This record gives sequence, structure tokens and C-alpha cells, in this order.
Amino acid sequence: MASKTRITFFDLDHTLLPIDSDYSWGVFTQQIGWTDPVEFRRRNDAFFAHYQAGTLDIHDYVRFATEAIRLRDEAQYRAAHERFMREMVLPAVHEDALALVRSHQAAGDHVAIVTATNELVTRPIAQALGVAELIAVELERDAAGWITGEIAGTPSAREGKVLRATEWLAARGWDWLDVETTFYSDSLNDLPLLERVDHPVATNPDARLRPLALERGWRILDLFTPR
Repeated sequence: MASKTRITFFDLDHTLLPIDSDYSWGVFTQQIGWTDPVEFRRRNDAFFAHYQAGTLDIHDYVRFATEAIRLRDEAQYRAAHERFMREMVLPAVHEDALALVRSHQAAGDHVAIVTATNELVTRPIAQALGVAELIAVELERDAAGWITGEIAGTPSAREGKVLRATEWLAARGWDWLDVETTFYSDSLNDLPLLERVDHPVATNPDARLRPLALERGWRILDLFTPR
């Protein structure tokens, strides 16, 4: 019997990166004067606390998180994001994380990043990590082709990651039964997809995921300092 096609999914923030790219982008917009530092930080911190607690309303958050981009044009966004990559993202990339991705690619796995952060923040990051396939929160566009602040389709968060991964597989002619799947994630928010794959890997697991991974006998991988 031929072996199954292997698919490896990676979460992004605190899994392949030791930072939260969405939160860091918010901090960056304060630094470059796109947002009011006091009010933005207050709201950003509140949303982040909801994310950590598993109570985030992702639609409200995406409206908030993309406002600074929406009020500007694409050229301004691209210039700012290039600076964001240079100053905040690339210095945070760890060789161990890159080596992990490369090992799966070298083994012939189909590799994709599955993240609850929006596409404008994460697509350049995925490219920098050498991962062509990105399942992220897709943003609705207006008639002029610019973002509205709303989400297009199903957000790739919590149970939505399973649905979006299912759609990604189907678009390539695969079903879950056709493939052997692995998913690396740090967060209990990703429990639905961790439970769906064949090989869940609790990666730099947070305080809620680590004990569950131990209880279930899942592999635990600490690429960064344990939290």
C-alpha cells in the first residue's frame, strides 16, 4: 500500500515566532504614529487578554486591528510592513524554527501556515519563513480593491481553522482520510485542529495547553523558552 501524502500545518505566533505578529504590528503602528499610543494600547491589550482567555470576538478584533491600514493606501501599507519586517519580525526569527520547517519540506511534506492573524500582516512573514501556503484571516475588499475592515469567509480561528484546512485540502483533491497530517501549535485556542490531525505537536505550549498535552501523551516541543 502506498504511503499517504504528508501534510504539516504550523501555527505562526508563539509557534514559529516567539512573538505575536498581530499584537506586534499594533505596537509598530503606535511607533510610526498611525495610531494613538494610549488608546490603541489599551484596546490592543484588552483584545490580547481575550485571545489568551479564548473569548476573543475575532470580527471586532479584525476591524480594530486593520483600521490603521484601511485608512491608508496600499503603497503606505507596503512601505510600513517592510519596515515592520526589518525591525520587529526578522530579528525574532529563530534558526530552530526555520530548521523545523525545512526538515518537513526536505522530507517531502506539503507545508502550510494556519494562523488567526490577517493576511496583510502574515503573508510577508510566511514568505520570509519560506512557506508558500498560507491559511490566514482573509479580508473583504471594496470595489476599489482595498480592505473594508471586515472578514471574507470563515476566519481561520479556533474551529474555523479546521474548516479552512478542510477547504485547503479539498481544493487540492484531498480528504482528511487521504493524508497524514501534523499540526504544530502553542495554544489551547487551536485545540479543534490539534484534535483533528493525526499528529498533534504542542509547540512552546501555553499554560493551558501544556498540561492537556501531557495528559493526552502528545509530543511537546519547546523551540523557545517554555512559558
